[in-house]
Amino acid sequence: MRKRLLMRAQSRAAWKVALPWNCEQSRSKVCTTRPLPQALAGKRTVRRSSKSFAWQSIEAGQVSLIQGSPRVAKSTKDTFDPQKFLAKVGAGKAILTFRKNQHVFQQGDAADSVFYIQSGRVKLTVVSEQGKEAVVAILEPGQFFGEGCMNGHPLRISTTTAMEDCVITSITRESMMSAIRDEPKFSQLFISYLLTRNSRIEEDLIDQLFNSSERRLARLLLLLANFGKEGSPQPISASINQETLAEMIGTTRSRVSYFMNKFRRLGLISYNGHIEVHNSLLSAVLHEKPVLRERD
Repeated sequence: MRKRLLMRAQSRAAWKVALPWNCEQSRSKVCTTRPLPQALAGKRTVRRSSKSFAWQSIEAGQVSLIQGSPRVAKSTKDTFDPQKFLAKVGAGKAILTFRKNQHVFQQGDAADSVFYIQSGRVKLTVVSEQGKEAVVAILEPGQFFGEGCMNGHPLRISTTTAMEDCVITSITRESMMSAIRDEPKFSQLFISYLLTRNSRIEEDLIDQLFNSSERRLARLLLLLANFGKEGSPQPISASINQETLAEMIGTTRSRVSYFMNKFRRLGLISYNGHIEVHNSLLSAVLHEKPVLRERD
């Protein structure tokens, strides 16, 4: 009996030493930690006072008080926004502006950065040793380019030119690799772009190998007008002229002019300062009407 009473008295004395209920700091949100008696060190318990203070943990000989229930801090990765990351200046990043017809980089330049289009359109072209130029792609906001530097390409294999006033984010190769490694959401965004771009290149190759220049032009007009994407089709910018269309489908400007006049005469497209593509052109391509069966 005496042993029990002695143990209770020691326990009460230990709690009076450990608990800072009477200190001025007990009124604040967090009290300073105090060392526990040796008898309580290493144990875990939860206790609430009349003032709703709660023991968060008692271990390793220390205690800490917080008011109310403990809050769990959100992980920075859960709040990471790829679009905000690409829109702001930071380590290894820069926001650049380009005027119409200004080069972002040229064929043969050193490749050390990846670019992301915030606004405007960019044209990718390649020039052969004989001086013949071909348009590889026309890129829109939300797309990357120059990613070849991440695959070990020391030099640019194409020239990129702004087709209108553009705002572009430049990201160094090292910063790009770091973001892909550390931020899953950014990695998902970039991989999604690469897969979409790869599918588009395969489709372009099949189109080039098996379709006539007239059918290639019809498909290109549909793509430029955003057929098949969310929302209604968009007019094609006047900055994309017949010469650019000819370079994209691999034919002459005169041939493109002939087909464009033919499409307009049949009511498949219309001109009003820009090119408007009608649904009838899509139907003609899908059902392979005789209008589009003519070979070069």
